[in-house]
Amino acid sequence: MSEKEAVLDELAGVFSYWQVLLASLSQEQLQVPLIPSNWTVKDVVAHLWSWQQASVARAEAALSNTQPRYPAWWEQCGPDPEEDVNATNALLFSLSQDKPWLTVYADWKAQFIRYLELLRQVPERDFLQPGRYAWMGRYALADSARGSLDHHREHYETLTAWLRDHAGEQTKK
Repeated sequence: MSEKEAVLDELAGVFSYWQVLLASLSQEQLQVPLIPSNWTVKDVVAHLWSWQQASVARAEAALSNTQPRYPAWWEQCGPDPEEDVNATNALLFSLSQDKPWLTVYADWKAQFIRYLELLRQVPERDFLQPGRYAWMGRYALADSARGSLDHHREHYETLTAWLRDHAGEQTKK
């Protein structure tokens, strides 16, 4: 298996884990605050969707050999939204807070599938070559894909641990 195939398989795997987890949750579990945070499962999924918009923009740019067209929120957060992640995350939360769960879920799912489809089309050499795209600096497009993978894994692990630790609390109410 090539390195690109391995990354895509891992992305597909984390997507599958999320699908199974989300399908197993009740409406109440989707909307309960994940204390000590005020975020809900819906907010976490919306957060993942928002950040993955940048990854999709990069994949689209790689295929069209153009500059990425980042989402509108990207520009609101300055030239580098990762510079102040807390401020960026607060903005993203405010932008998606009132969206209904079914919209958040459908957007996240469709975008994740599209992201995988886009990455499959990028030639392996271009996917793996550091500096291949000037807008990636010294990084490869694969690094963006790994970042999305790590981000989904991080939130999946945090969420499953929280759900495990608070399993009986929702049934006590």
